[in-house]
Amino acid sequence: MFFLAGDVLTEREILELCPGATSLADCYGESGPGHEAYERMTETILAPARKGERVCAAFYGHPGVFVAPSGEAIRRARREGIEARMLPGVSSLDCLFADLGVDPAAAGLQTYEASDFIRRRPAVERRASLVLWQVGVVASRDTLVTALRDSYPQAHGLVVYEASPYPGVAPRVDSIALRELGDAELSQASTLYVPPSP
Repeated sequence: MFFLAGDVLTEREILELCPGATSLADCYGESGPGHEAYERMTETILAPARKGERVCAAFYGHPGVFVAPSGEAIRRARREGIEARMLPGVSSLDCLFADLGVDPAAAGLQTYEASDFIRRRPAVERRASLVLWQVGVVASRDTLVTALRDSYPQAHGLVVYEASPYPGVAPRVDSIALRELGDAELSQASTLYVPPSP
């Protein structure tokens, strides 16, 4: 079994449940996250499968959301005639729906990775909810604010959201106005929820 945990406590729990499990964190090496690291993870997962062994790889959150190695390992395995499938997990978006009481079916939902949103400037349907992932790692917050001001007034309410990785620990839910986004405290785990605007 291989795994990639988001924190030390989760890693310890996994190793208690499965002492023979191997962390994929070493695949990051000195370069950190990126294509080389994801390629190493993919090949690490596939190596025993190619020898006929059964393999399980667990990732934090949903394995199909912002987890390049999971999908690539499955695609390669299938091309090589190895049976492979992905089982669903709980993503931060699922947690957002529950924690904020958002029903995506009520008014619709748009989701974008924040840097991609800034770069592409897609047409925004203001009557639907908008979710921007990874807002804490955008190169320029001013550009993000400008991109959002194309569709929303400066007083429009937003929520900086971070799902809790631990049972019994509250999520981060900070309500701010769009004009405050430039000075808001954001992390790599921050997701921005923009409610519908009439």
